[in-house]
Amino acid sequence: MSRFGPRGPRRRYAASAPRSLWRKLLDYGLAILLLGLLILVAARLDRFETRKEQGTAIINDGDSITLGTERIRMRGIDAPEYQQTCQKAGADYPCGKLARQSLVRMIAGRPVSCSGWQRDRYGRLLGDCKAGDTDLNQAQVRAGWAVAFGDFETEEAVARAAKAGIWAGTFQEPQEWRDSHHAAPVERKHGTLASFGDALREFIRFW
Repeated sequence: MSRFGPRGPRRRYAASAPRSLWRKLLDYGLAILLLGLLILVAARLDRFETRKEQGTAIINDGDSITLGTERIRMRGIDAPEYQQTCQKAGADYPCGKLARQSLVRMIAGRPVSCSGWQRDRYGRLLGDCKAGDTDLNQAQVRAGWAVAFGDFETEEAVARAAKAGIWAGTFQEPQEWRDSHHAAPVERKHGTLASFGDALREFIRFW
């Protein structure tokens, strides 16, 4: 007898059953699939990098330009469409063309630089654009030739109080005007939900 007293019965441990062939194949398949997804995401991360474009701008309208081959929609603002008219002193006037002219004056022939990583449903880069030290997105709203479209609400309030640009009379919101003119592009307001949707759309484009 042991001096430490009698020992109880030894506990026996049953060996775990070996994994079946199908379970092994499933585990290997999942591991390969996960590795493939990681490789694919790593190979496509460049899609999320910030794009930067610079050069001589072709001004399309009050909130969109072309730099080289890149079409750019100025982020966070919405200007009257080029064919849109507004009302002032009881008469119509071509506010869309005046919005474009405002952007032309701000750029004043200087090189324009734009940066952004999101794209709208038409493939245009949503960009923050500058000409020299002039923030073109902000300046268009402050001048009253674009409304805040998810950003620049303070600048819009200043323009509204000063009755600058389109605020000197009455006008239809550019989004509403596009909705009633089905040949015109339909934009989506830039904001938190829109940003999430854009990011999700970029991710889906991986596949």
